[in-house]
Amino acid sequence: MPHSTYLPDRMGHATVSPTGRFEAGSFQEFTVTYTAGHFGIDDTGSIKIVHRFASDMGRPQFDNPKAANYTTVEASNGAVLHVEYDMKRNIRPWDKTLYIKVVRGFLREGDRIVVRFGDCRQGSPGIRVQTFCEETFEFRVLVDAIATYNYVELPEQPVIAIVPARPARYKAILPTLRRLGEPVRLCLKGEDAWGNPSDQADATFKLRANLPVSNLPGTVTFEPGRFAAILEDLRPEASGDLCIDLVDDGGEIVCRSNPLRLVGDAPLLPFWGDLHGQSEETIGTNSARDFYEFGRDRAFLDVCVHQGNDFQITNEFWAWLNQLSAEFTRDGRFVVYPGYEWSGNTGLGGDRNVLYMKEGRPIHRSSHALVDDLSDTDTDATSAEDLFERLKDEDVNVFAHIGGRYADIKMAHDVRLERAVEVHSAWGTFEWLIHDAFEQGYRVGIMSNSDGHKGRPGASHPGATKFGSYGGLTCMLATDLSRAGIMSALRKRHHYGTTGCRMVLDTRLRFDNQAELFDDDPNLGDTSSSMVSEAMMGDIVRSDDAAATFVVDVHASAPVERIEIRNQLETLETFRPFKAEHLGKRIRVVWEGSEYRGRGRETIWDGQAELLGNSFERVAPINRYNLDKRFDQTSDTTLEWTALTTGGIGGFDAWLSDEAGGTLKIDTALIKQEIAIADIGLEDIVFENGGINRRIRIFRMPDDNPHCQVKLERRIDLVDAHDNAAYVCITQEDGHLIWSSPVYVFR
Repeated sequence: MPHSTYLPDRMGHATVSPTGRFEAGSFQEFTVTYTAGHFGIDDTGSIKIVHRFASDMGRPQFDNPKAANYTTVEASNGAVLHVEYDMKRNIRPWDKTLYIKVVRGFLREGDRIVVRFGDCRQGSPGIRVQTFCEETFEFRVLVDAIATYNYVELPEQPVIAIVPARPARYKAILPTLRRLGEPVRLCLKGEDAWGNPSDQADATFKLRANLPVSNLPGTVTFEPGRFAAILEDLRPEASGDLCIDLVDDGGEIVCRSNPLRLVGDAPLLPFWGDLHGQSEETIGTNSARDFYEFGRDRAFLDVCVHQGNDFQITNEFWAWLNQLSAEFTRDGRFVVYPGYEWSGNTGLGGDRNVLYMKEGRPIHRSSHALVDDLSDTDTDATSAEDLFERLKDEDVNVFAHIGGRYADIKMAHDVRLERAVEVHSAWGTFEWLIHDAFEQGYRVGIMSNSDGHKGRPGASHPGATKFGSYGGLTCMLATDLSRAGIMSALRKRHHYGTTGCRMVLDTRLRFDNQAELFDDDPNLGDTSSSMVSEAMMGDIVRSDDAAATFVVDVHASAPVERIEIRNQLETLETFRPFKAEHLGKRIRVVWEGSEYRGRGRETIWDGQAELLGNSFERVAPINRYNLDKRFDQTSDTTLEWTALTTGGIGGFDAWLSDEAGGTLKIDTALIKQEIAIADIGLEDIVFENGGINRRIRIFRMPDDNPHCQVKLERRIDLVDAHDNAAYVCITQEDGHLIWSSPVYVFR
């Protein structure tokens, strides 16, 4: 227990009104009433009402009674109270704290402290409820009755349920490649405005496929009480790229599935996973069982891994995680690995993620910071080097992660174990991590996951907190959906990462002469090899050719904005599927980057755009996941917004009334510029502002971009001085990014 356990039954009790079920993200008024117990509360004693770190309930404010989140606090006996709100004034995961101190007077038994969250009596719309679902959202109350600043948690806590609203959008999810003749399933769901799968849908839609599919019904009905509609045993009848549309009664497309490529044969199949997230037992929300059920049944993942902060994982919870991973793993259906996030301080190596092949293996914690049982501290690995040493004989896979702490792979890295770096999560986008790897000569793959704390692995909307990005996904190219098959794909770097979209991607290097493909990294010592004429993403190859042909085959889930073809740290080409003559009235403004590598990486882009001598026909935001952030067209010449980035991208598209006339003024705290509309063309106009790629880019797009499919072949010169690492970064028009793992070629 992190707090005192002295006589909790005599410390009073607390209630919340109203109780019941409330829509995520809605505005409500809640009255939490604390009634003092036997000891009352002495002069300078206090109570705390705390919420989880992950919660994004509106921040209480005490100054503007007409504004959202207005909160009042009063004592029934007239005692004078001092009130503060602090994001981190209690022991994690219950960090967020309303602190109420008795500064003049005291409370006797039966006296009350009444807190109105979202006090509506003077015009406030209420307090915004947390934007994600939780059946047991607590207003947890802690009491310092004797003024020692040693708190006791009340034995019963006020609880409400947070539930989804009606669907604001629908999603259709297919696998991304299958052999013709194999059955496939189509998974359909509605999501509310904040990204919660909704059980409030009540609608029927037509289903329309671009290729013949037997067993595909003509319609699908979403029924209240159901979170998904899953159509099993669909049988595509032709090779090609299949997409299935959900169509309303008016003939409008409600949503389109990701593409499914159907081929005659394929040695490897893509399986989609989120290998990193947490539940309420550590710093997340909802239980570990809920975590896996969501990943399997509402995000429709193939692979899912719970990765709690190790310094919060008790031995009992570690045993439970192992039990759950065994229970949920079903070959061919859903794969789970027992694992944890090694959460060492940055100066000791920073965050790493550990995935064991089987249950029953030890947890080597970075510390016992929040684990009270200190009987096994001798098993700790307090630095990344210690961790790698402890794991050297284990059947395990490790990847580097950027969270609150960041992985310093220049300080510590083990090529035997650490086969990938995570370049994207809900914390942001971190391409600099793969750059660190290239600079050190490491051969690692690229993955993306969520590190989601809101109980939504595989569909991790950021909500309204500093998690500024939609959580990522990793596509693993494996022989089969089993622990052995997926682990082999991870160790061979046969995977690519996305910022949450699902799409078809194949990258290969074709050689003029036979090249030597190694079964494992030859830097580890003797390994078997074979002679090949081409290599796929993640492969390590030795070639004497002066150049090779890089083949990129993409069918994206949205139109392609650009493809950057890279060799190690160099961008060889930025390919766009359209030319200058295809450009029209649409300009794109993108802000991106981060302050620095650590926790305070958020970059604020609040600002406005103004047109002089022109006007906006329409505008549309890019990557606006937080609905609390403003994006308002205040006139036909003015646009205002609030926004932040944590390494990724945001921005907007604007269709102008005049293709070439006038001037665009951008006004943010970091960048203020005026640009002639006639000067905005195919190539980026870039305004830098320090940090890590912290900048605004402005360029022109076609009014309509139909290019979802791209196939490229480019000759790449192979250098002698270091590894060649051929890979792509793809930007979709909807703001999603995709990275292939590199093909590594050396002399």
